[in-house]
Amino acid sequence: MASTSVRSWVRMTRPELAVFVSGVTSMGLEILAGRMVAPEFGSSIYTWGSIIGVFLAALSLGYHRGGQRASNASNTALVWVFIATAAYIAGLILLGDFFLQATATLPLPNRFASLPAVTLLFGPPTYLLGYVSPYAAELSGQSDVGAASGHVYAVGTVGSIIGAFATTYLLIPSLSVVDIGLVFGVISVGTALYLARPSVSSRETVWSVGIVALLVLAATTGSIGLDDRGTTVYHTQTAYQELRVVDADGTRTLYLDGQPHSAMDLDDPTRHVFDYTSYFHVPFLLSDDIDRVLFVGGGGFTGPRVFLEKYPNVTVDVVEIDPEVVSVAKEYFDVEESDRLNIYTMGGRQYLQETNQTYDLIVLDAYRKDRVPFELTTVEFMRLTSERLDEDGILFANIISAPSGPASKFYRAEYKTINQVYPQVYSFPTAGSVVVQNIEVVATKNATLVTRNELQQRNRQRDVGVYLASEVSTYRNSEPTDDVPILRDDRAPVDSLMDPMVGQRYVIQQSNESDRPENDSSRSPPSENNSSESDRNEVGANVIAAVARR
Repeated sequence: MASTSVRSWVRMTRPELAVFVSGVTSMGLEILAGRMVAPEFGSSIYTWGSIIGVFLAALSLGYHRGGQRASNASNTALVWVFIATAAYIAGLILLGDFFLQATATLPLPNRFASLPAVTLLFGPPTYLLGYVSPYAAELSGQSDVGAASGHVYAVGTVGSIIGAFATTYLLIPSLSVVDIGLVFGVISVGTALYLARPSVSSRETVWSVGIVALLVLAATTGSIGLDDRGTTVYHTQTAYQELRVVDADGTRTLYLDGQPHSAMDLDDPTRHVFDYTSYFHVPFLLSDDIDRVLFVGGGGFTGPRVFLEKYPNVTVDVVEIDPEVVSVAKEYFDVEESDRLNIYTMGGRQYLQETNQTYDLIVLDAYRKDRVPFELTTVEFMRLTSERLDEDGILFANIISAPSGPASKFYRAEYKTINQVYPQVYSFPTAGSVVVQNIEVVATKNATLVTRNELQQRNRQRDVGVYLASEVSTYRNSEPTDDVPILRDDRAPVDSLMDPMVGQRYVIQQSNESDRPENDSSRSPPSENNSSESDRNEVGANVIAAVARR
């Protein structure tokens, strides 16, 4: 009995094959949608909610309309469903970036920003694939409607499971978005031809050949879009994100899901290209005993590279969850493991839970504007970092948010959360008062308050490799936090706290780094409160502004 059942699955009829392939393709496209949409809109819960909702709605409408027309079902009808699906996939991979960029400008509430793009790009092919199941049930030849429907939807579900696992574990780690689209397009055309055999009509042949040619053209040329970032020297889809390395004007930049993450001056690899990375040196003004440093998040390894160059007595450990990021850092950003640089490919929290190593400084550099691993934001995680720090250890967190205004909720919630564990918490906005930017939060286990004036004095007296008068001038040591929650493992509403940032410009200032001051005419330290941000221009010739929607 069991062997008969297995043979029935292996020897599928044409309608059953059609249902199976529709399941594979629809689920594969759904996972692919997340990768295509993320560079423009991010991968927040709102983006994934839109993707899942659109796919379910499109499939339901396809089931409904297909059921209404099932009395006219035929193999020929299924052939044209797959041909039409393949044609749309060709257009999707050829024009996807263009439509993503166009829909990103629509004046919609932030959490709904990705909905038009997902609907336009993925609604039609999913709707077409919805026709397949009711057509196949009608063509099954079974008189028992319930048995026919149950079998058809079981086959389709098995296809969806295979499509989900194959796309997640095989296609995305191995191929680009364009190539994955090509795979699903060719599968659709191949299914259409198989369903049409042995007598494929000339019309079906012409359409199939034309669509395959269009798919190959799209895969060869890539998606049409506007990209003035520079020359792409490497591009891939990793298991975690889209990764692109771009050269422009002597600078190499690492983009993750479309956002600039790290940059390196090709002529001076240890220069701080992005201004916010110079703030990594502020802890050396708070402590004169930093020998062992942990970076959670590698990216282009800007901080580790500079630390190794400027501090000969420092040993750096880096934890990076994405192995492809580590490979790219080694190949394109001059990163080499050594006795002073150890790289661990795993999650940051996992590493801290498993290691018995303690550090003088832990740098959290794993947050992004649109994607923050909530497990690295909670009070439980902050306690874990404190346990892995020495008695006078320091925590440094590179947070992307706004220091004030509606877009500051995530920053202030994180500030409040860190303050539950660390007695002193300082912050240093990098680009003005209200724009979304890098805010460097520094927390100490030492309860003694260090004022801005004291930091400025230490900056003049100590050689920490970078002159930090401008950085220290943005000092803050108190924030209004009554309206934001403490983030906990069982409740960390990071996505809703970040929601006001969606659609706002993310400002990254380029550095005018100077290792030593030409003179000591740095501005006088402002009063010891939170209003010292006038020292920085929000927008200027040396600002990179990444317009990113989640």
